[in-house]
Amino acid sequence: MSKIAITGATGFVGKATLDVALHKAMRVRALTRRPAAPRDRVEWVSGTLDNTASLDDLVEGCDAVIHIAGLTNTPNVGRFEAANVTGTANMIAAAQKAGIERFVFVSSLAAREPDLSAYGTSKARAEKLVQDSGLNWTIVRPPGVYGPGDKDYLDLFKAAKLGFVPVPPEGASSLIHVEDLARLLVALVPANPKTKGQMYEPWDDNAYGYTHKDLAKMIGEAVGNPNAIAASLPPQIMQWGAKLDGLIRGSKAKLTEDRVGYMLHKDWVSDLRRAPPISIWQAVWDAEAGLKMTAEWYKDKGWL
Repeated sequence: MSKIAITGATGFVGKATLDVALHKAMRVRALTRRPAAPRDRVEWVSGTLDNTASLDDLVEGCDAVIHIAGLTNTPNVGRFEAANVTGTANMIAAAQKAGIERFVFVSSLAAREPDLSAYGTSKARAEKLVQDSGLNWTIVRPPGVYGPGDKDYLDLFKAAKLGFVPVPPEGASSLIHVEDLARLLVALVPANPKTKGQMYEPWDDNAYGYTHKDLAKMIGEAVGNPNAIAASLPPQIMQWGAKLDGLIRGSKAKLTEDRVGYMLHKDWVSDLRRAPPISIWQAVWDAEAGLKMTAEWYKDKGWL
């Protein structure tokens, strides 16, 4: 029975990954900032990515690391460096010290265009650290991740109920259901010559991605409002919206100026050349079914 260390296990992607790992009968050590509910075969380790002693405890006796934890959005762009770059460096050092070779790192498609955002820059720098670590590494760059528990896409679902879905002016992007991403991360844990030193950009069953209008239409249908309109926002309006969101929601703002930087990029479709091997993983959820399931989960939880 494998024993793996997971960072970010209390977050959106991390929770799903923890569930899959347990379903695969793995034992898990999971990092947490605050007390977490007991679970069979899970050892919770209290700490953060800047606490090297906690990271040493986290990886002790483990066979592999899935490093998910990181900062995806903040009005204070200076925090990306500490969370995503220094945090990854600390995690690598802990794995090296413990003699753990297998290291699965969750990056982002934003790292493909690091000049567009501080977030993308931090993820690109973290990728370089992983690549230079000497570990048996695999990097995963997810596209837009959605599913039960996600809060980033929630505002679009809420808007669709009102009849409109605000989207960037042009472009297309890939999607992946959180359960599919979690299955990929766990499938990459065993050392395999096929996956060593590889960078993957997974997606759902649509290799060509979705235009912003396609996404708006699917979300509208998912919430039971097929006539919802895709409201294409000019760059200036999006930048103004980011300032307004910051004033209203402060540190909890979802639309930040840094995020607008990469949202305006036209191509966030996963690269076909970076597809994970079919022998290891394939997506199960298509976007229409996945978005509908997500909308139903939101409704059940009273989020919509």
